Amino acid sequence: MRILLFFCCVLCFACDNEDNDFQPPSLPDSTVESDTTLSFLALGDSYTIGTSVEAEQRWPDQLATALLEQESIRLLPLEIVARNGWRTDNLANALLADPPGNDWNMVSLLIGVNDLYQGFAVEGYETRFSALLESAIGFAGGDTASVFVLSIPDYAYTPFGGGNEAISKEIDRFNAAATRIAAEKGVMFYDITDISRKGLAEPLLVAEDNLHPSGLQYGRWVESVLLDRVAERVRARD
Repeated sequence: MRILLFFCCVLCFACDNEDNDFQPPSLPDSTVESDTTLSFLALGDSYTIGTSVEAEQRWPDQLATALLEQESIRLLPLEIVARNGWRTDNLANALLADPPGNDWNMVSLLIGVNDLYQGFAVEGYETRFSALLESAIGFAGGDTASVFVLSIPDYAYTPFGGGNEAISKEIDRFNAAATRIAAEKGVMFYDITDISRKGLAEPLLVAEDNLHPSGLQYGRWVESVLLDRVAERVRARD
């Protein structure tokens, strides 16, 4: 059964404007001492490629900066396989066409908002997401401890979403499915959705396209959710 939403256009928005009130952290200095160097593969959609923000404001880039400056952990190389508007099947097809290899030290997966937005049932999402997560584990050489999943942000809490409760309910359903699948496969699941739900109360958390997260919001994902947890798991490898 297809999901009925209140909007009819596809969630495929791009904008060249950045959040002018946000000053991104400086890029990692190559002279900074690093105790550990890890390769990082980030898989996803507009939320990973950073639609409407500059490259250094994307969450993978901010995570790399914070890990180096605060934890002496260097993410190199950092490769992003993501595109604005991608569904789970689009990402899967891209990975089949150009496999990234199976020797990555860390792999992330954040995907699903466009499946939801375009009216695909959560049951189909579960199947496709499960297959993608298996692929992500394979890219990490089969090491589930080297993979993590991020929850889908709630775009209801943007000017575009307008506080639509029906959107939030579907976001919760899709995230519940992803949470369960990640747990079944022994993969960590990091919830950033609560941060995204401050977007209407704190307008600076939304990019100037009125839909995607701003660099400030991505920074909160890193500082509040990702940095300590990722660093802890990296240290546990040593």
